[in-house]
This record gives sequence, structure tokens and C-alpha cells, in this order.
Amino acid sequence: MVESFLHDMSWVLPFRSETATIIFNGFTFLGYTPFFLIFLPIGYWLWDRALFTRLAVLIAITALVNGWLKDFWQDARPDPAFQLDADRVEGSYGLPSGHAQVAVAMWFWLAYEIRRPWAWAAAFIIAAGVCLSRLYLGVHDVEDVLAGIGLGILSIAIFALLVREHVVARWRRLPAWVDFVVIVAAIPALWLIWPNGEDPTGIAAVLFLLLGWFAGASLDRRAAPESPILPAWWLQALMAVGGVLGLFALRKLLVTGGIAAGLPEAIIGHVAAAAMGVYATYIAPAIFRALKLMKQPQAMQ
Repeated sequence: MVESFLHDMSWVLPFRSETATIIFNGFTFLGYTPFFLIFLPIGYWLWDRALFTRLAVLIAITALVNGWLKDFWQDARPDPAFQLDADRVEGSYGLPSGHAQVAVAMWFWLAYEIRRPWAWAAAFIIAAGVCLSRLYLGVHDVEDVLAGIGLGILSIAIFALLVREHVVARWRRLPAWVDFVVIVAAIPALWLIWPNGEDPTGIAAVLFLLLGWFAGASLDRRAAPESPILPAWWLQALMAVGGVLGLFALRKLLVTGGIAAGLPEAIIGHVAAAAMGVYATYIAPAIFRALKLMKQPQAMQ
């Protein structure tokens, strides 16, 4: 009975419809890389630099843990006959669900930071939608999703301990280059700790993105130490659209150039990831400041 509940996916078939498929494809998009490349930079530019840097770190750590556990357990996904999202999960394992794990960690952490009832309600709706989408699309069974939810909750609990005020204060007393040393050291360490002879090259891009993010954020803090004063909402919307278009244009340029130069795919991906991190936290804000769309408080006096 329990085994059937955890692994049998036949129950999902009667719930499928054209409308439901559109809705759940929308929810599942919230767990794929393009969404994070849109959401995190916009949050950094227009909301709170420190908050979204913490969120980027949490997502990166959660993704790395998820990738390690997937390759450790090597649990097969449901039968391809049930899968509506098979092209995007081909070749990867199922347990635990990365969408569920990251969604729970990300959205409930954001709610914890905001500390408003509406934020908790939104976190529940979005995380539940993402988790259910993986079942609906047939790419995870109940066991995968429950494991992801549990690990997402555990991620929040551990991260909350790591970012306590006195812990962060001690870290900030260390030289700025320590951040980069930790990330750079973690990259080759992946190949030492990765289980079952699996290749962590793909997931390593997360660390390269984080490396670029921290490098850019360090430069951004020097250029603009205080939280920026932002323009009218419609200009902020233009900043978001223009900034994201620039980000994806940069990635396209680097990937196309790397292929033309005959570089290995892994190197192209890692260089592009690091460059996008720098763009998100330094280049785009610098452009916004040059266009007078972001201003420092003292400049307004």
C-alpha cells in the first residue's frame, strides 16, 4: 500500500487536461534555470541587494545538495509513459525532486525574510504549485517530491543558523577575498566528493555563477555603498526588461563566441555563468547608474 502510494503514477492520468497542463507547465517553469536568471537579478536591482544575495547562496547550496543526492541514490524517474516533461529531465535521476527542494527553500526563505502574512501565503501557493506540477507532469513520484520538501525545510533551518547576526558579523570581519577563496576551492572539491563516479561538470556552473555574483556584488558595493533610490514604477519595469534582455544577450554572445572558437562546452558554460553573475550584480547596476535610473542618497541632496 505504502509502496504503491509512493511510486505508482497512474492516478495522475485522470486529472490531466489541456488547461491543467498549461497551468502546471507555468508552475514547473519556476524551478528551471531561466526563471532564476530572471528573478534573482531583478530582485537584486529593484528590491534588496543583500536579501537576494542571500537567496542566491541558498539556492546554489540547495541545488548542489540536490545534485549530489540524486547521483548518490540514483533513483530512476517514473516510467517515461507518464512524463510530459521528459525532454528536460532526460538522463537525470529522480530522488529527491530538485524543483520541490528548491521551491520550498527559496519561497519560504523569502517569506521568512519579508515576515508578512501575504508572503507566507504566496510561498505556500507557489511551492505547492511547483511540487504538484512535478507529479502532474509525471517526472517525479510522490517519494521524490516528499523527499524534496523535507530537504527544502531542512535547508531553511540550517541556512537560518548560518546567517544569524553574530555569525555574519564574524564572517564580515574576514578579508573580502575569503568569499572568493571558499567558492574557488569548492569547485575542484566537487570532483573529489561527487558520488558513484558521476560527473559534476553541469552542476559546477552554479558555483561559477555564484563566483561571478560575489565578484560583481563586491564591486557594486564599492561603487554604490547605500541602497539606491529608484525611479517611477514604469521605469523600473523598463529596467527589469532591459536588464534581463541584456543578460540573455550576453549569454548568447559568449556561447556563440565560444563555439566559434572551438572551446569545450563545459568551459563555455562556466565562463558564461561567471559572466552572467558579474553582469547581474555589477555591470547592469553600473549601466542603470550611468543612465540616472539608480541614484545614491547623497547624490540626491
